[in-house]
Amino acid sequence: MTTATAAGSRRPSRDAAAGANLLDIENLAVRFDLPTETIRAVSGVSLTVAPSETFALVGESGSGKSVSMLSVMGLLPSPPATVSGSVRLEGREIIGMPGRELRRFRGREVAMVFQEPMSSLNPVHRVGRQIGESLRIHRGFTKAEARRRAIELLDRVGIPSAAARVDDYPHEFSGGMRQRAMIAMALACEPKLLIADEPTTALDVTVQAQIVDLVREVQDEYRLAVVWITHDLGVVAEIADRVAVMYAGRLAEMGDAHEIYRSTRHPYTSGLLRSIPRLDLPVTTRLAEIPGSPLRVAEQLRGCPFDARCPLVGEGCSETLPELEEVGPGRHGSACIHHHEMDDAPNLWSEGFVPEEHAAPGQDGDVVVSVRGLRVHFPVFRGLGRSRSIAIRAVDGVDLDVRRGRTLGVVGESGCGKTTLGRALVALVRPTAGTIEINGDPIDHRSGRHRRVVQMIFQDPFSAMNPGMRVGDVIAEPLRIHRLGTADEIRERVSGLLAQVGLPTDAGRRHPHEFSGGQRQRIAVARALAADPEVIVCDEPVSSLDVSVQAQVVNLLADIQAATGMAFVFIAHDLAVVRHVSHEVAVMYLGEIVERAPRDRIYEAPLHPYTKALLAAVPAPEPGVRSTRSAKLEGDLPSPADPPSGCRFHTRCPVAVEGLCSAVKPELVEVAPGRWVSCHLAVGPG
Repeated sequence: MTTATAAGSRRPSRDAAAGANLLDIENLAVRFDLPTETIRAVSGVSLTVAPSETFALVGESGSGKSVSMLSVMGLLPSPPATVSGSVRLEGREIIGMPGRELRRFRGREVAMVFQEPMSSLNPVHRVGRQIGESLRIHRGFTKAEARRRAIELLDRVGIPSAAARVDDYPHEFSGGMRQRAMIAMALACEPKLLIADEPTTALDVTVQAQIVDLVREVQDEYRLAVVWITHDLGVVAEIADRVAVMYAGRLAEMGDAHEIYRSTRHPYTSGLLRSIPRLDLPVTTRLAEIPGSPLRVAEQLRGCPFDARCPLVGEGCSETLPELEEVGPGRHGSACIHHHEMDDAPNLWSEGFVPEEHAAPGQDGDVVVSVRGLRVHFPVFRGLGRSRSIAIRAVDGVDLDVRRGRTLGVVGESGCGKTTLGRALVALVRPTAGTIEINGDPIDHRSGRHRRVVQMIFQDPFSAMNPGMRVGDVIAEPLRIHRLGTADEIRERVSGLLAQVGLPTDAGRRHPHEFSGGQRQRIAVARALAADPEVIVCDEPVSSLDVSVQAQVVNLLADIQAATGMAFVFIAHDLAVVRHVSHEVAVMYLGEIVERAPRDRIYEAPLHPYTKALLAAVPAPEPGVRSTRSAKLEGDLPSPADPPSGCRFHTRCPVAVEGLCSAVKPELVEVAPGRWVSCHLAVGPG
């Protein structure tokens, strides 16, 4: 294979030159025969993975990337799945392998780290026992030996005080620690191939950076080959030797990571790359998006599956099913009959996406929401007498304003209090202290009259909707609660909202499960708009979406704000997205705001060490751009039940001053007009 040559980029595939591939997939096809239809999830996929190589499999949800790798694990149930083709690991055929042999094969030869560790770990068994289980099955370890090895593995993947945490249950671990435990479990029997299925999708940028670095380290130590399944093209650029892009169950493009990113030869890959909000480019008026939705393949394809969404569609696209053909060095292949027209790829999706004018509209808008001294503490009751012993200080003294026509971005790691802050703004939690005023009036939790003015878009739209209700009723619910119209007026309003968010009118007659993730998020936006609010709190609205769908939702919110002058509170851990949508940004840590400033100032010249660490952890979607992390943030967030004394960040701060930062609590000080920071080193002690 052709390896990366940029200085400081990924390590080469050391064993690739030795000859044989570790994994060979030839003409893989997976079909699901369901009661109502047949889904062709994977069609004719062929690829190889060399020993010690990092191979990235990318594409939108439903493209077939996870199904392809579940075939390698032999985890697809038959029926309904029918798998054909060939999957060989070191020459051993996996498809058709007897069940007993397959069970010995899993864990010992190939292991998988799944996207959601909490659903993959057994909640009623201790973490150490679950790690040791494969050692007892595959290696014949005794219970004591398996426990000792589990402690070693937990320590190796960076779990602090591993010997003390080995007997904890999964719910006692943070999200990042659970993902580390899953990696420890996968490494237990020292497999040759590790498959990582979206292992960082729902994680904060700092935890994501730690997991990426950890996988790199264990890959070098154990000489693993890694197949990384993801839609995060920033992570792919940072770790991958080679990349395969999938669409509608087929390979659209494959080759060396540098070639794919810098000389793409497929419009779909170009569209994915252009959809990414980046920190190293000017903010644009809109994100480039790929129109439409991914194709759901039910019949044998006759033409290019991407033709309905492609800006290069032309003669032969609908009649010819393109196969991968070599188009460049490094075994660079493209399944596009018009690949020779891709020289102007950066401009394929950029029409109308011009740099944003810095004089953002609504800069001097009226204050809609005013928060002063807000505290939200959750008491923890223990023992038979249910006595209160401690309190979780989720939000611990927050001041901020939200202005009409502007977006306030709130960023920070999981557990910093940003979601609790958002829920307090819509009166879903009652403050312990402080005030929240909407248009100058304090929130009244008993009457709930302000709830029409402030609405919320939740992170998971599916769990926020009643699955038994039709979409039209879901959207109409706020109108009926607040008695905003007759039955005919409500029906007309629902139809208008569906059109406004880009859904067909007949969508109102269907149920939430009949829509894709991006479409469900559009339904959630329509419901939030129904009561004509003045403020919408967006809680991680795009964190689990593909980059192309993410661009569609972000652009939709921008269109709504431009048309209505509505204010947004945009809560997220993706700092690149927050930069694109926000006018002002507040950075939270352990219940407090540590920095707040206009967007451009905070991204161009951050003052607080925590803000700098968050920005340094954002992966750049271009191979070789950054080989090391300039301000790597170590450790996990301290417990909000017992925050550190002095500056709450001093236990993780790379520049903390002993005797000052640990003893004296810094105040949030305005160091320039509109520029607030809580750091001794930024404003000086005292």
